[in-house]
Amino acid sequence: MRRILVAGTSLVCLSLGLAACQKEDEAGKPEVIRPVLSTILKSQSVQVRGFAGKVEPRFETKLGFRTLGRIVRRDVSVGDQVSNGQEIAAIDPLALELAVQAAEASLSSAKAQLANAASTEDRQKALLSQSSATEATFDQAQQAHEAARASVVRAEADLTKAREELGYAVLRSDFDGVVTSLQADVGQTVTAGQQIAVVARPDVREAVVDIPEAVANPIKIGSKFGVSLQTDPTIQTSGVVREIAPQADEATRTRRTRITLEQPPEGFRLGTTVTAYLTTAADPRIRIPATAILDKDGKTFVWLIDSKQATVSAKEVKLENRTNFEAIVADGLTDGDRIATAGAHSLTDGQKIKLTDGNPL
Repeated sequence: MRRILVAGTSLVCLSLGLAACQKEDEAGKPEVIRPVLSTILKSQSVQVRGFAGKVEPRFETKLGFRTLGRIVRRDVSVGDQVSNGQEIAAIDPLALELAVQAAEASLSSAKAQLANAASTEDRQKALLSQSSATEATFDQAQQAHEAARASVVRAEADLTKAREELGYAVLRSDFDGVVTSLQADVGQTVTAGQQIAVVARPDVREAVVDIPEAVANPIKIGSKFGVSLQTDPTIQTSGVVREIAPQADEATRTRRTRITLEQPPEGFRLGTTVTAYLTTAADPRIRIPATAILDKDGKTFVWLIDSKQATVSAKEVKLENRTNFEAIVADGLTDGDRIATAGAHSLTDGQKIKLTDGNPL
């Protein structure tokens, strides 16, 4: 019996000893200090935003034949300069030429019938004056004459139409410009109205950019932009907004904006990629990077840094105009606050931190 009590007492002492050792180990374990990146917040009232786009012509025409046919000639290539009335392409004119010949023959026949109807009317009129013909016969001759005259008018209109359609066999430019696109080649059969070429006027050029809907709202017709080449930002010009799409694109949520360039340099050729800059004076707002934002339980937080204690604490904020890159703080932060800009999902309340961005706490 004594042996059992001694054994039990030994086990209890052993357990207490292990627990004490474990507490000593935990007490001696150093606290984890997490390195973080941070920023000190400051309101900004002037914004400079850049939007990528390209140079496009303000005026361009999509040309196509007005009749069905097979292309037998194409006289231009993409990039060629064309003048007003210059031939661009042509279709086989044989069927149209035959139509003109048929119309000419129909006109000749109608004129012959008119001459015969006129002679018949004159003859019936003479016979009626001699009482050798009836009034009804003369009326029939007179009606036949009028019908023959109408047939001549119709035949002349048909001939004019056939000759006009023969002119459609040649596609011509409507103004001086540059060929920017070709959609058909020799040997291809095209339908009436099918697009063959696009001719643009290079004298009036525009920068076409897609601007996010949240940014585009304050932009108005006549707003000023600075525009520079992406390949050489030193080549710059200015522009004025001429047109803003009334609705945002469903997929990108951007609104297409056309900026008329004012005396663009030679480097602003059609198709060149550019960057349009907008400088606006807005109400002072605090901007934070998207990497500083923590979404939890339907709320939005950032990690506010306590410089004295070298710790972080979750601070609920309200945001507006949030994108994948940044957001504007509507409420919850003030100028001078320091927040962590990375590792938002791996920090905990009260956690000790040290800064790795060179800014002292």
